[in-house]
Amino acid sequence: MSSSFLIQQAASLARVVRLPLLLPQFCRTMSSLRHLIPPPAALLKPMSVPDRLLLGPGPTSCSPRILSACGRQLIGHVSKEMIQIRDEIKLGIQYAFQTQNPLTLAVSGSGHCAMEVAFLNMVEPGDKVLIAENGFWGQRATEIAKRLGADVYQLVKAPGEYFTLQEIERSLVQHTPILFFITHGESSTGVVQPLNGLGELCHRYNCLLLVDAVASLGGTPVFMDQQGIDILYSGSQKVLSAPPGASPISFSLRARKKIHSRKTKPISFYMDIEELSKYWGCDDNLARYHHTPPINLFFGLREGLAILTEQEARLPTITTVSVPKGYDWKEITEYIIRNHGVEVSGGLGPSADKVFRIGLMGYNCTKFNADKVLHALEDALQHCLKSKL
Repeated sequence: MSSSFLIQQAASLARVVRLPLLLPQFCRTMSSLRHLIPPPAALLKPMSVPDRLLLGPGPTSCSPRILSACGRQLIGHVSKEMIQIRDEIKLGIQYAFQTQNPLTLAVSGSGHCAMEVAFLNMVEPGDKVLIAENGFWGQRATEIAKRLGADVYQLVKAPGEYFTLQEIERSLVQHTPILFFITHGESSTGVVQPLNGLGELCHRYNCLLLVDAVASLGGTPVFMDQQGIDILYSGSQKVLSAPPGASPISFSLRARKKIHSRKTKPISFYMDIEELSKYWGCDDNLARYHHTPPINLFFGLREGLAILTEQEARLPTITTVSVPKGYDWKEITEYIIRNHGVEVSGGLGPSADKVFRIGLMGYNCTKFNADKVLHALEDALQHCLKSKL
């Protein structure tokens, strides 16, 4: 028996023997401590949440079926039942995206988190990235790519306009990027971007196609495999009508080759798609622990995807309406909330102060709700003061 082992054992025994002698001192120290921060008065009252119809660009109101699913008791995140639910979510995403990609899963985070996962795994310092910017989300993508050290180029159009294949091709030839980002449904301006032919065009110039479908999935058709999209992500809180916090994402085989050829690992372990693919059991591998997911949000996402598979009718999701001249958009939206219990949003980014953004998607997409928001707007325009300027 080594002398170092005997020394360690003696030290452990000494700590055990001294413990009863230290307890009185420990208790005296603890008894001298007091709560100096009082309990927050607000937390001593029941939580107050208004009953409101969400008709903005998202989140949208949840259906009773999804609320019921989210309200179920927790189960173990590595239990066989939870693994089965995750497998069903993967199948639902593959259907919604119209893809057979094995690397298809839901990120534990909002749609914005899925955007970061996409860039974090695809981009290394010095990579050339081309970003189509015609609203807020192109601006945000630019910021993320720059923070990752990418050599960023922008293809910019005015808010409300979309990009043609000819315009995109000229930028691909000029800048030779390895990745092209474009927003399918630009929720800040209410524009849908045509995607047909875009994947083929990007691949012709050895460029991968990354598409943001947070505001469009389920409301405007998207066909990942047929349209040649390499990375596609969305969110749960728009057309799927589930709470935010569980976001679909998928990577093509081309995208995975780029990931496997990285010189360095992604800087975030939590967002490393290779680690997440093991956690989700992609490629027919056994699922491995990675993190504790938002279990109840996964319940809601599963039901949102199930509802999508049961429905065939698809509608555009967000309508942008110009703020009438002389009116304060914020005064109108506040009047509608106060008097009609309906929430619509103002503009975002380049459309700020210029438009209302009205969302009719998922569970909220009914003629009754369309009539209700029109009546609310009409009433607000009659009662809110119009500037004489």
